[in-house]
Amino acid sequence: MKRLRLGFLFVSAVLFANLVHPQSGKNYDSLLTPRVRAGKPPAPANLQAYVQDNAIRMSLRDAILLALENNSDVQIEETSIESRKFSLLGTWSPFDPAIQSSLNINRYSYPGYTQLQGVGASGNGTLNSLTQTGQMNYLETFTTGTNINFGLSSSKSSTNSSFYFFNPYFTTSLNLQFTQPLLRNFGRFANTAPIRIAQRGLAQSKATFEADVNDAILLVVSQYWATVQARGALDVQGRALKLAQASYDRDKRALELGALPPLDISRSESEVASRNVQMIQSQYTLAQAEEALRYSIGADQDPQLKTLRLELTESPEPATLENVDADAVLKEALAARPEIEAATDAVQADDLSIRLAHNQLRPDLEVNGFYQSNGLGGNQYSLTTGQLTSTGGIGSSFSQLFGFGFPGYGGQLTLDLPVRNRAGQARLGNSLVAKTRDLYTGRQVEEQITRQVRDALNQFDTAKLSLTAAQSSLDLAKKSLTADQRKFELGAETNFFVLDSQSRLANAELVLLQTRISYQLALAAIHHASGKLLAPYHVEVDAMCK
Repeated sequence: MKRLRLGFLFVSAVLFANLVHPQSGKNYDSLLTPRVRAGKPPAPANLQAYVQDNAIRMSLRDAILLALENNSDVQIEETSIESRKFSLLGTWSPFDPAIQSSLNINRYSYPGYTQLQGVGASGNGTLNSLTQTGQMNYLETFTTGTNINFGLSSSKSSTNSSFYFFNPYFTTSLNLQFTQPLLRNFGRFANTAPIRIAQRGLAQSKATFEADVNDAILLVVSQYWATVQARGALDVQGRALKLAQASYDRDKRALELGALPPLDISRSESEVASRNVQMIQSQYTLAQAEEALRYSIGADQDPQLKTLRLELTESPEPATLENVDADAVLKEALAARPEIEAATDAVQADDLSIRLAHNQLRPDLEVNGFYQSNGLGGNQYSLTTGQLTSTGGIGSSFSQLFGFGFPGYGGQLTLDLPVRNRAGQARLGNSLVAKTRDLYTGRQVEEQITRQVRDALNQFDTAKLSLTAAQSSLDLAKKSLTADQRKFELGAETNFFVLDSQSRLANAELVLLQTRISYQLALAAIHHASGKLLAPYHVEVDAMCK
């Protein structure tokens, strides 16, 4: 009996320890971010800091940071991680403890019909009874699969029957029941597998988000340089228009002085009109590029900022031409690209599902046990004399209860052996097929990354060669224009050659600008393909996902 008491006290201590130390440290309040609590999208962050002289002045890094903070597409993708976190929290629900309580009060009256009711020998007697019962249970399932039910109940009963020598009487009961699976759902893995799968899903979601951020940064880089190119092209067209206008003004004066035939001025006048059209087209291209970049950084979200022009401080001219090791870039890409990590997480989640499916094919063998203690108290009467012999109440009932003088205990072993488990076989088959699909997906991702790296390297090599050739072409175009202008001044050539040299110079400047932009884009494409695009701008996805 003493050992039973010690065992009961030990189990109670373990139960109390689990109450104090929950099985999971995750909770709703810690996962609910201020943005989600707000219930509405915030105003664009930090944009006002870049406003100078009625313009948004920013470098490439500034544009990237603003896009990551304010771009709606990025924010939508980030919510998928927050949703995964709450899904992970939900997988802990089987291990959430619960307290159940109830209070019942019942009163009954019966007409007397026999002496055995203890209400006298007359048929006019009435049997009255009053029962009040309170009960509280604590239920919890642990990660080992153990399920416990710890209950405390107390009841008060009173009646006018003379056959009760305790009236009113108090009964108390303390119960501990447990169930432990021994085959199916046995051990921590079988019970925590859904949690571990959800954790892999969260890791996969973070890796996918990192890939989305990598793509978003590349898009912003492309939009930034597209705006720089459009601004530079507008400047080139503006200079070309000024040169054509100067030639036209000179020809007009010559015509007025009679030194130029009337038909010869049409060439310079036509060139002014043509370059004016190119100027208008360049303005439209710049407006379109600025609108795309303004959307990405969230400037359109603020009515006061959406009309401001963009002033980009980054120069497309590279300080030095970088050398890239193709093998090293490909190796880095296959090691650092978040898509590889996401594919690996998917396969590992499949492995967990396969192990769990194998577990569910096992027979269901469970051991059940219980232990209880009982107590009784109340006013005691003599059935022969009807006199009160001793007084008592709920206190004496609890005294007996925790004295463990009236115990009860037992156990049961049950086996459920299915002849055929098609549902479990279907789960296992689906898990194996899912792993096969994810393995092929992982291989496909590696092939796509390899192709992206090679395309980026070819683009980079082409950009380097084009950059050198474009610079030489511009130098020659400048020399050609200088020579043609000198010949025209000496009367050795007509204005036709001067206008043609001006056009070739403008085209050479545009080509050089394009090759510089292409070089910057090719360099960004290599960083994107290798998974290193976040590093130069000091962006950490983990910090964004907190």
